Amino acid sequence: MGGAVLPRVGSLVEGPAFHPYLSGRDNLARLDAADRTASARTAPQRIGLALERVGLLAAAGKRYRAYSLGMRQRLALAAALLSPRDLLILDEPTNGLDPQGTREVRSLIGALAAEGTTVMLSTHLLSEVEQVCGHVGVMHLGRLVAQAPLPELRAAAQPRARVETDQPEQAARVLAELGVTEVAVRAGECTGLLGDTAPEKLVAGLVHAGIAVRGFAVVAPDLEDLFVSLTGEGFDVDG
Repeated sequence: MGGAVLPRVGSLVEGPAFHPYLSGRDNLARLDAADRTASARTAPQRIGLALERVGLLAAAGKRYRAYSLGMRQRLALAAALLSPRDLLILDEPTNGLDPQGTREVRSLIGALAAEGTTVMLSTHLLSEVEQVCGHVGVMHLGRLVAQAPLPELRAAAQPRARVETDQPEQAARVLAELGVTEVAVRAGECTGLLGDTAPEKLVAGLVHAGIAVRGFAVVAPDLEDLFVSLTGEGFDVDG
């Protein structure tokens, strides 16, 4: 069973290893030659296409040891694309890439998904997840604590009320009296979980209390807020 399935799975592991004395193209050729399911006849065409898709065609003749970190990451992604895949497992695929390279990899992941490939992305970059992924799983201490489409995860989280004012401590007291919970005070603003309290009730209450309101917003939680609420801790990549 594994022999039939594994050829349809591609992967990129953080910190990929290649032969330093070989060129990028030759490294891919060695990997492809070791794949018993790959056709030697189509190898040059497939290798060239994989290099082109990750933007390494011009550097294909350079030795791997001369590659930058971003180029090495691109080559690892090209290795995963040597043959058509039903599933791609990518571990930190934008590691070491500059902003332009990051955008290109995002675009490539989107194109692969549109072609029918399932892409499983493992990353600590939550902004990356928000821009690329449609379905999210949150791991904590080796356990899957949440799994759902991203819109569903967001919908399950409580929005926060944010008040911009030069009287944040006084505003915080008013919000708490009106039923807002987990009120936090920062310079020039205070925030809290809205719960069932109507936003217009908060604005009216603040004005009635003589609080000078410069701005008021109901803010949906971002993915980092969701992560913290699900795991109960900060976003520690070393934990």
